[in-house]
Amino acid sequence: MKLFLEGNKQFIIIEAGIWIFVALFYTVTPSAAFATTPVPIDEVVTALQQTYEKTQDFRASFIQETTIKSIKKIDIEEGTVFFKNPKNILWNYSKPKAKKMVINPRKTWLYLPQEKVAYTQEADYTFKSSILVKFLSGLGKLKNDFTIKYAEPKALDKQGNYLLVLTPLEKIPSLNPFSITVDKSDFLILQVSFEDTMGNSTVLKFSNISTNTGLSEKMFQFKPPAGVSIFNMP
Repeated sequence: MKLFLEGNKQFIIIEAGIWIFVALFYTVTPSAAFATTPVPIDEVVTALQQTYEKTQDFRASFIQETTIKSIKKIDIEEGTVFFKNPKNILWNYSKPKAKKMVINPRKTWLYLPQEKVAYTQEADYTFKSSILVKFLSGLGKLKNDFTIKYAEPKALDKQGNYLLVLTPLEKIPSLNPFSITVDKSDFLILQVSFEDTMGNSTVLKFSNISTNTGLSEKMFQFKPPAGVSIFNMP
C-alpha cells in the first residue's frame, strides 16, 4: 500500500509503518531470569499478549534506518512515536527534517512542513487489514494471527536479548514477516526490522519507552496550517 512520494523516494511508512507500530506495542513483563538458553517461546508469547491487552498508550524515541534498494541509499531519520488505543498513532520526525504522520479513527495525514504539503486519506483504507484492525482495537490474539519463533541461527543477540520472527497467518502480499529484538531485562521492544514489497528494508531502534501515561486524544488530531496544499489520496 504505497501512498506518498517524498522527492524521488517512495514513502513507505504507511505500508509498513503499521507493522512497526504493532511490534513496538508488544511490551512484556519479565517471566524468567535471563539464561544462556532462551525461555520457551510460548512463555514469551503469553507475556506479550497479557501486556498488549493492558497497554492503553505509549511513547518512544526512535531512529529509523531505511535502505532504498533501487538507488542503494540509506536514509537515517529520528523522532518520537506515540500511540493511544484505539487506532491513534503519531509519528513525529525531527531529523534530518521535520515531518509528521497522524492517524486517528477517521483520517490519516502525512504533513511535510518544508514543502507546505499535506496528504490525506480515510483511515479505513489505512487499516485495511482485519489483523491490523483487531490489534489496533485491542482485540488481537498473537497465537491466532502470527506464527512466532526464535530467529535462526541465533535466538539471542550479543547482549542476550531475545530475537523473534513474527509471520502473519493471513496471506496478504503486503504483510511480510518482521523481526523484533526484546530486552532481556524488562522485555521492552528494542528494535524492529522488516522489508516492504519493493525490497526496501527498514530498521527501527527504540528508546525511552513509556506506557500508560494518559496521552490526550487531541494530539492525534491534525489541521493543516494556512497556505498548505492538501492532496486527497484514494
